[in-house]
Amino acid sequence: MVAIGLTDVRRRLAVAAGRAGRDPADVTLVAVSKTVGPAAIIEAYEAGQRDFGENRSADLAAKAAVLPDDINWHFVGSLQSRKAKEVAPYASVVHSVDRESLLRAWSRTDGKARLLLQLNLAHEAQKHGADAEEAAEIIRAADSLGLTISGLMLMPPLVENPEDNRHWFRRLHEIRHQLQPDWPALCELSMGMTDDFEVAVEEGATLIRVGRAIFAP
Repeated sequence: MVAIGLTDVRRRLAVAAGRAGRDPADVTLVAVSKTVGPAAIIEAYEAGQRDFGENRSADLAAKAAVLPDDINWHFVGSLQSRKAKEVAPYASVVHSVDRESLLRAWSRTDGKARLLLQLNLAHEAQKHGADAEEAAEIIRAADSLGLTISGLMLMPPLVENPEDNRHWFRRLHEIRHQLQPDWPALCELSMGMTDDFEVAVEEGATLIRVGRAIFAP
């Protein structure tokens, strides 16, 4: 079942990229494995998947300890400053940096992950993420700590129609475009999940975070 779901998501990604005149290879599919165990991850791995996402530091450490070393682990959940040292040894990408205090905590680890700045464009109280107006300040803070912010991440509102999130994805793309002249390393756009990843790909996503469509199709 996992291989079937993975194949279908890859097909849909390619079709969406084609509609936008993009190369599907420019979009990294992160299989969000937070709800499944090592056996399901191995099934996806054997189907060629190498990027997986976890949202809890303990789960990330436990799975990384028993799964192949060439997996690229993405930390996609909200990261507490006190947990930074637990995530640092395993994560290739951290999608959820949203404040200077977390950057300071990360700077005290030996983590080599690419760091993405999470924005909360819809100002949803139940979600983490910085305001768009804070983005430049947080990136400057990263610079002062010797860290690099490699892109932006977004979790838009839950909607029934994926098209309702298109303007949020487009807005994130615009913000990156505005910031890039000062920070050329700001290349990544992590946006799009099971219900709306095709729209996100059409709007420039370079990383999509898909769980349910792969592991519970």
